[in-house]
Amino acid sequence: MLEEVLTGLQKPQKALSSKFFYDERGSELFEQITRLKEYYLTRTEYKIMQDHIGEITSAIGSESVIVEPGSGSSKKVRLLLDHLPEVSAYIPVEISEEYLTDVVNELRREYPDLLIKPVCADYTKPFQLPEIDKAFEYYVVFYPGSTIGNFRPAEAQDFLKLLSDFMVPGGGLLIGVDLKKDSTILEAAYNDSKGVTAAFNKNMLVRLNRELDADFDLEQFDHQAFYNEKKGRIEMHLVSVQNQTVHISGKSIPFKKGETIHTENSYKYSPDDFKMLVSDWFEVEKIWTDDDDLFSLQYLIKQ
Repeated sequence: MLEEVLTGLQKPQKALSSKFFYDERGSELFEQITRLKEYYLTRTEYKIMQDHIGEITSAIGSESVIVEPGSGSSKKVRLLLDHLPEVSAYIPVEISEEYLTDVVNELRREYPDLLIKPVCADYTKPFQLPEIDKAFEYYVVFYPGSTIGNFRPAEAQDFLKLLSDFMVPGGGLLIGVDLKKDSTILEAAYNDSKGVTAAFNKNMLVRLNRELDADFDLEQFDHQAFYNEKKGRIEMHLVSVQNQTVHISGKSIPFKKGETIHTENSYKYSPDDFKMLVSDWFEVEKIWTDDDDLFSLQYLIKQ
């Protein structure tokens, strides 16, 4: 972690991986974000799932193992589990061990007959799937929330290949994809009036202070989020409000006033753009959208 952080902060455009958002506090703040009025993504995707749950579960099939990278609170997967009583197993994959443990304990109380095999891992890198001691037809990866948009397109393709490598032909990928739309709607979703997204962004600095002996002063950084139309993405940054020097494990990192740390991208896709992105590994079987075409849930088949 230290090596990755120092490398990122010494680039011409300072940058930190969005995976560092998700310590226990960061995961809690993101759950708050999903409930905000401006943040349409979560509620829109959930309504799509509710409206089309029969078609979705029919596509998944009952004798499958559901793998959820970045499972978080596992809220959305509950809708699948409620309608797939014969599913073979559920494998949540989460980077925050404490958060994963709490969620799995809760799930085991709610679904006592379900085989749950949690994996604590950085799912953006190859990870080992646990043994499943029962027959199943194939893996179905559940990747909601438009998290695929956090990857640059080339990184997204690396991730898709990583998923494809442990799947057999016919296996599925149920994935949330945020659609291109008016920038006013997009920018409001990442600049909420309650400041929760700003707290979420700054929490990364809190984590670096705690885990890497850094001395970021949160008052000296502002949250910034905007839509980069040319690149088709929302960008999140932390902006230094003055000239300053931050120390991380004894290493000095200078900041100029107005200099930013790029903390997250969220790419938006048209259906055709996304079909091209996945075409080396998956075929788009079905696309479900809301009435306003804000968001899409797509079912892909491993080729």
